[in-house]
Amino acid sequence: MSISKNKFKLLLKFAVTSIILCIILISAKNLVFNKYQIISQLIYDSVKQNHYDPPVIDDKYSEKVFDLYIKRLDYGKKFLLKSDIEQLSIYKHLLDDHWKNHNLEFFEVSYKIIQDRIKITEEWYKEILKHPFDYNKEEYYETDVKKTKFAENLNELKEEWRKMLKYQVLLKIDELKEEERKKIEKDSTHSLKPSSFDSLEYKAREKVLKSNNDWFKRLKKLSYKDRVSAYLNTFINVYDPHTEYFPPKEKKRFDQSMSGQFEGIGARLQQKDGVLKVVEIIVGSPSYKQGELKAGDIILKVAQGDKEPVDVTDMDIDDAIELIKGPKGTEVRLTVQKPDGTIKVIPIIRDVIEMEETYAKSFIIENDKEKFGYVYLPSFYTDFTRTGAHHCAQDVEKEIIKLKKYNIKGLILDLRDNGGGSLQEAIDLVGLFIKDGPVVQVRSKMNYVNIYKDKNPNITWDGPLSIIINHSSASASEIVSAALQDYKRALIVGTNSYGKGTVQSFVDLDYYVLPNFDSIKPTGSVKITMQKFYRINGDATQLKGVEPDIKFPSAYQYLEDDIGEKELDHPMPFDKISPADGYTTFNIIPYDKLKKIANADIKSNPAFANIEKQAEEYKRRKLETKINLNKDKFFEHQEYIRKKNKEFEENKIKFDNLKVIIPEENKIKFDIDTARAGRETRWAKNLEKDAYIYETSKLLKFMK
Repeated sequence: MSISKNKFKLLLKFAVTSIILCIILISAKNLVFNKYQIISQLIYDSVKQNHYDPPVIDDKYSEKVFDLYIKRLDYGKKFLLKSDIEQLSIYKHLLDDHWKNHNLEFFEVSYKIIQDRIKITEEWYKEILKHPFDYNKEEYYETDVKKTKFAENLNELKEEWRKMLKYQVLLKIDELKEEERKKIEKDSTHSLKPSSFDSLEYKAREKVLKSNNDWFKRLKKLSYKDRVSAYLNTFINVYDPHTEYFPPKEKKRFDQSMSGQFEGIGARLQQKDGVLKVVEIIVGSPSYKQGELKAGDIILKVAQGDKEPVDVTDMDIDDAIELIKGPKGTEVRLTVQKPDGTIKVIPIIRDVIEMEETYAKSFIIENDKEKFGYVYLPSFYTDFTRTGAHHCAQDVEKEIIKLKKYNIKGLILDLRDNGGGSLQEAIDLVGLFIKDGPVVQVRSKMNYVNIYKDKNPNITWDGPLSIIINHSSASASEIVSAALQDYKRALIVGTNSYGKGTVQSFVDLDYYVLPNFDSIKPTGSVKITMQKFYRINGDATQLKGVEPDIKFPSAYQYLEDDIGEKELDHPMPFDKISPADGYTTFNIIPYDKLKKIANADIKSNPAFANIEKQAEEYKRRKLETKINLNKDKFFEHQEYIRKKNKEFEENKIKFDNLKVIIPEENKIKFDIDTARAGRETRWAKNLEKDAYIYETSKLLKFMK
């Protein structure tokens, strides 16, 4: 790998040097390239030379760039007109040439249009919100932007803004009503009375005005530099969604996010199409302890305690994160939209994110008096800093050795919500359960395939083994579950995994800037997809993910098209290579018998029935995207959602014959760390209501 990278750097530096010399000659003719054109050419050459599978830069590529850029420029279709799109469409088949020649003409035109539209719509919302709406009128607002079209003219666009603002006000009125109801219920003096509708309506309009003022303030704050960076990203996001340009400020923040301990809520976020989405909850963090914020949630607003919330839609992700982060002990309130469309306010007390809580943990699962080991691994962490930090494979091995003292009959490895990490740790982890052999195949740009093997003949656990995965199990999690599935060493249960089978590395663009152009530094970095993972059976994990041997019901099972790698724009495809040589399957798992048992249990277990009902409800909500803006119908709908959510929560059951026991070794620190004692005790109690844990431990009984 090091030889190929060095060779690439030399070739790229030579190429860039040639380009820069050409620029000097052009400059002599008074055709001076600006800084962003130079950055564009640096990005273009770096991805062209180093991307795993760069696309052909032709008219089809140009169309994809155009469509993606328009989608991101005005995702909600609340600014641009159909005529604006028609005006911009003259560039639809020119962007491939613009990319090759580092031409920013299309950006300049689109930048002027969006800036003008922002000025116009800013006047509209202020005017519309001056007066109450007609709340008795039967009219509908479409909440799914995929079902909407760009307005034909300004009058039609203004009408769309009116409906959107009315929808926002109704949501706020409903929120205020619910807050009042809870306060009145808790009022022992019975002195509190409900406010009139007119009073709530006025407060709601004032709050919606404030949130839109904040939104437009952020829109106007977006600089030319911010927008041109987003524009350049569109070109390389068509290569694949994980290839991305990081301006210097964003690269710095990315590095900080990977550094370890920080004060905040412990949620990793991603911005797409102006929407701030939770992609991962850090185990043990304030978000994890609070329990309501989940991967897949969209953060709409952020409030500092009881202060007025700030709308973070279309906000720069750095600015949004700064609002969410804060000193230990302070409260942040997040207004989030759940995958089913439900709006919820989640209060979280910020804290220092304890990295110890991200390490492997174990419990003893007792099902009908038989004991099984349970190890939860939140990520494939390793000692990247070489300062003596933890290695996850070593930690899991220690937990297994600990659990074996309790005479466990089987082992559960829980990889749910594990987004991956170190490749080497994944290989070492597989090695705990097999003697030796291939674990994963990695193919590079020139179709060179490297087979990574477990070379440690020692086996830490040779008994019955099951791995639980879900839609958020990605990358290294998929490598481990796929390898042990191919060896037929472990029973894989849960839902289909995420489907990310690509590897990225950073290229520092400053490295390729010649000394006489130092004034344009810093230029930033590009994260480029350089490799792809393949299972030992030859299948890619990309897009397809890992399909469990036994699939459990999921609350989001009917929304799978909106979950995982396939939901991203322009993901790399699934493909196959030749299987790896030198591995022998165990053939010790009675798959047919276990599937028969699981299918019968899924049909008869009330916990799974509750999950199935929840999935059906979420599917129904996903399809019903047109919201009635008649106030009575609107509040009736909101009340129905609250009632159903409460019903699903109350229907979660504790399995009487399932006990989760904290190992005595874990309790040693409880006396000096009462917070940890409380966390682990609550965690154990929650596992006793986990239908996946119950069913998996039951299946292990038949894998002896």
